[in-house]
Amino acid sequence: MRKPGNACCGTLAKFFFCGAALFLISAVAAGQASMPPGAGEDTSIHLKAEATGPGKPLVHFWSKVVGAGRAKEGLEATWQEELATAAKDGGFHYVRFHGIFQDDMFVYREDRNGNPIYNFQYIDDLYDRMLAKGVRPFVELSFSPAPLSPVHGTTFWWRADGSPPSDYNKWADLVHTFVQHCIDRYGIAEVRQWYFEVWNEPNLYESFFRGGSQQKYCELYKITVQTIKAIDPQFRVGGPATSNFNMDPEAIRKAQASGKPFDPFSIPWLPVWIGDFLKYCHDNQLPVDFVSTHPYPQDFAIDVPGSPEQQHLRRSIDATRDDLRTLREIIDHSDYPKAEIHLTEWNSSPSPVDHAHDSLAGGAFVAKTNLESIGLVDSLAYWVFTDVFEENRNTDSIFHGGFGLINYQGFVKPAFHAYQFMNELGDQTLVQVPGGIVTRFSGSGRIAAMAYNYSPEMKASLPVSTTLEAADAIDNSGSARVFTLDLTHLPAGASFVVEILDKRHGDVVAAWEAMGKPETPNQQQTELLRQEAWGTRKEIVKASSEGNLHIESSLPPWALISIRQLE
Repeated sequence: MRKPGNACCGTLAKFFFCGAALFLISAVAAGQASMPPGAGEDTSIHLKAEATGPGKPLVHFWSKVVGAGRAKEGLEATWQEELATAAKDGGFHYVRFHGIFQDDMFVYREDRNGNPIYNFQYIDDLYDRMLAKGVRPFVELSFSPAPLSPVHGTTFWWRADGSPPSDYNKWADLVHTFVQHCIDRYGIAEVRQWYFEVWNEPNLYESFFRGGSQQKYCELYKITVQTIKAIDPQFRVGGPATSNFNMDPEAIRKAQASGKPFDPFSIPWLPVWIGDFLKYCHDNQLPVDFVSTHPYPQDFAIDVPGSPEQQHLRRSIDATRDDLRTLREIIDHSDYPKAEIHLTEWNSSPSPVDHAHDSLAGGAFVAKTNLESIGLVDSLAYWVFTDVFEENRNTDSIFHGGFGLINYQGFVKPAFHAYQFMNELGDQTLVQVPGGIVTRFSGSGRIAAMAYNYSPEMKASLPVSTTLEAADAIDNSGSARVFTLDLTHLPAGASFVVEILDKRHGDVVAAWEAMGKPETPNQQQTELLRQEAWGTRKEIVKASSEGNLHIESSLPPWALISIRQLE
C-alpha cells in the first residue's frame, strides 16, 4: 500500500539553491527497490545543451489524437469539461471514439418500406462542442446501426452492434449522407482536416465483427473509401484499425526447432492484418491515406524450452517502440510508403480495471514510451482521456483502474501530468538521452527540458495491476536516479520553472488513500483531492549572469521533472 500522508510516502525531498544551481536531495525509503540495477550499470541521466545550438524538428505525435469511449458519452457535461482540460493542458488535437452510428445517437432508422431516415442532431451537438474547444473528430466509422446489423449486442455494457452491415450499399449511402452533412455544416476545408477510420478491431470477430472475416472487412473498406473519395479525393481515409501485435509464428517455430533455450523477449511481434490489408488495397487500386492499429504491450503466457512451465511473462518496456519501428519499416517498404501511421488506441494494457492506469508508474510509462518513440509514427493515441467511460459497469470505486487520464470526479492522474509535461516541450530537439530531453521553441528560442525515472529495475512493460495494492507495490519499488541538466548560452538571469511529479506531489491516489479512500468523497474532500491532483511541486530558478544553468537532483522512482524557461 502507499503509506498515508504526504510525510509518509517513502521519499523526503528538499530543494537547495546556490547561485544558478539547483540541487534536489532525495532519500529513498529502505527496501523500496525490488532488485538493484546490474553491477556497473550507470542509471544516471545527464543532459547538456547550448541554448543557441542546432536543433532537429520535434513533432508532438503523442498529442495528435486521444481516445474516448463512445459518441453518446460525449454529450455528457463531465465528458465535455474534461475534454476542455485535456485539450488545454495535454494539447490534444483530435478525439477518436466508438459508436458514431450506434442507435443511442439516433442517426439511422428505416421506414416500413426499408427506406433510410437520417438524423444527425446528436452528432451535430457533439461535434459543435468539440470543435469549439479546438478539438477535431478522428472519425471511427462504426458500428452498424440496428436496421443494418445482423447481430445485436455483441460487446460492452452499452450493447454495441459489432457485426458487418447486412447491406453494404445501404452502409455506403449512410456514409455518403453523413460525410455530405458534415461538409454542409462545417465546410469542406474543415472536413478535409479530419480523418475517417473504417471500423474498429475487425479481427476480433466475436466482439466487433461477428459473422465477418478479413475478406468481408476488406470489402467494407473498399466500398467505404470509394464512397468518401467520390465526395472529395482529399478526404483522408484509412484502416484496418486491428487489435494488437502478435508474436511472429515463424520466429517461434525456428526457436523451438533449435532445441535450445531462448529468450521469449527476443521473439519479434508483428501487426495483425497490415500486410494483407495493404496487398488487397494495392490489388484493387484503393487509396490508403493512413494505416491504423492498436499496439497494446500486453502480457503473455508461454511454455517454451528454457522457461519454467506456465511462467507469465511481459513484453519488454521497449515493446511499443519496437512495434512502431516494425510498423514503420513495413509501411516504408509497402506500396503506400507515404501513408501516415496512426496507432488509434494505446495504453499499458487493454484492461479497463487495471490500477496501473491510475498509478505514479503509469506516468513514467507514458513519458518513456512516447519520448523514446519520436519520429516513428504520426500519432500514438492514449486510450482514453476520461473515466466517463461505459464499456463495463462492474466497478464502483472512484479509482478503479479506469483508462482515463482524468477520473470521473475530475481528478487528473499521473499519466495526465506526463502528457502535460510533454505538451510543454518545444518544437526542436537539442539533445536527447534515455531518460531525458532538452528542446527549444523555434519562435521564441525558449528552452524546455524533461526527464523521467522509469525504474531501471523494471525491464518489462508495466504489469496489469488487478488491485490497488498491486499498483502501490510497484509505485513503492525502484531506485532513485542521478539527474543533471547543464544549459549554456542562455540570456543572463533567464528564469525557469522546475516542476516535479512524485509520490508526494501530484499523485492523487496517494492523497486519496491518505484521506481514508472515501467512496465517494464529499464536496470538501473533492475540492481537497482536486488540489492534491494538481499539486506538483514548482520552484523558480535563474541562470547565472554568464547565461549558464546547472540543475542537479536525485530523481525518485517513477518521478517526472519538467524545466521550462519563462517568457
